[in-house]
Amino acid sequence: MSDDRPNLIARFWADARNRRLTLMAGVFLIAFFMPWSAPRVRAAVSEAVLMLGEYAREHVLLCLIPAFFIAGAITVFLNQQSVIRYLGPEAPKIVAYSVASVSGAILAVCSCTVLPLFKGIYKKGAGLGPAVSFLYSGPAINVLAIILTARVLGLQLGIARAVGAVVFAFVIGLAMQLLFLREDRERTTNADMFRVSDRDESRGLGQTVVFMASMIGILVFMNWAPADGSVAWWDALYRWRWVVVAGFAALVVYSTVRWFSAAELSDWVRATRDFAVQILPLLFAGVLVAGFLLGRPGRTALIPEAWIAGLVGTNSFGSNLIASAAGALMYFATLTEVPIMQGLIGAGMNQGPALALLLAGPSLSLPALLVIWGELGAKKTAAYVVLVVALSTAAGMIYGNLVG
Repeated sequence: MSDDRPNLIARFWADARNRRLTLMAGVFLIAFFMPWSAPRVRAAVSEAVLMLGEYAREHVLLCLIPAFFIAGAITVFLNQQSVIRYLGPEAPKIVAYSVASVSGAILAVCSCTVLPLFKGIYKKGAGLGPAVSFLYSGPAINVLAIILTARVLGLQLGIARAVGAVVFAFVIGLAMQLLFLREDRERTTNADMFRVSDRDESRGLGQTVVFMASMIGILVFMNWAPADGSVAWWDALYRWRWVVVAGFAALVVYSTVRWFSAAELSDWVRATRDFAVQILPLLFAGVLVAGFLLGRPGRTALIPEAWIAGLVGTNSFGSNLIASAAGALMYFATLTEVPIMQGLIGAGMNQGPALALLLAGPSLSLPALLVIWGELGAKKTAAYVVLVVALSTAAGMIYGNLVG
């Protein structure tokens, strides 16, 4: 008699109600057995709540809400065939990955803010590879972060981070495309995957570009961070950022009034709402868990930063792997990775693991992984994480040996 247990498990897990029941059972077991009265656990709970509050104040209004509106506009207003032509699985590779990487780099957002934009272009028909390349490049190829890395942590580490991030954006995207090429071709040829109905557009391409670019400008300049005097032109833009934002906002208002119908605007609002409903619960849950485990920079939670620093003091394979895996779980707001790394290096972190964490950390986080899992599924998410962690580990070892 054959063993039917794997089929029973598969049938059990295929039911969404059983998955929810399993999740609730896990939460119950944690709540039951967790020693809540222990000082470290109490500190971790406090850090989780404080981190969620900090995230809500600093990232939801200025980062996520504009990103949701941009993602909704991508799905409603952007021409699907154009997306497939330049970013689809059959698009010329150099064009697709260059467009994806450059687009992500221009935004210079954190790992959570890039998620609605990733979902938008992916749902619109972008191939998995270019979409993942965009997903990685947005947080990783941040011009100011790389400049600050070079000034604060050393020119060598800044150059290594820049080169590694650009190479990774291409390599990870290409690898994901090759691993799941058949599934992706089926997805982009299935009309049911794209819910937005075709409609005759009364506006030209230039008007759509102005509208989209204006919203992206609002997102970028509302989150423009100062360089603390290290880059004069960057600080000048920071001082005038709200003037620039007001100019872009005026363009958005003019565009919506003059160029779009009431039905289109209604579709846009609904698409924006749908992105928020899908993403925000997972992000908030992820931020709570990340805060509980690792806490805010310089604060002690369940796993203190000193423990991590103690495990990454050499350039061994284990140290680089730990740094990459820790980076995949930690949440870095834009530019915060530089002072965090400065503290870890001061506590004894080796240069190799430092690069590994810089390459894995900004592009991944536990909150982001939950959203990516919901969009791509377990298999593709696991492949993306393995690629980021493996490449970051290898790059850290190579760099550590070169500068050691």
